[in-house]
Amino acid sequence: MQQLEFNIDGEYVELNQLLKLTGVCDSGGAGKAIVASGAVSVNGKVELRKTCKIRAGQIVTLGDVKIRVLAADPASE
Repeated sequence: MQQLEFNIDGEYVELNQLLKLTGVCDSGGAGKAIVASGAVSVNGKVELRKTCKIRAGQIVTLGDVKIRVLAADPASE
């Protein structure tokens, strides 16, 4: 299983944008289609809301890819 980490800048990132920003899909539109197909899980539950707000601490899974969403490191700002 491929494991990715994504540092979130704000309070949240939309699910379809997270898939695009991590390189799992090519565009936000492709991300929306993947989410709508029922292939994406958030914290172990299938998520069908394309623009679901993903916050730090959540884990997004798509096939054999697991994305851990982390809070931005305040020391790096």
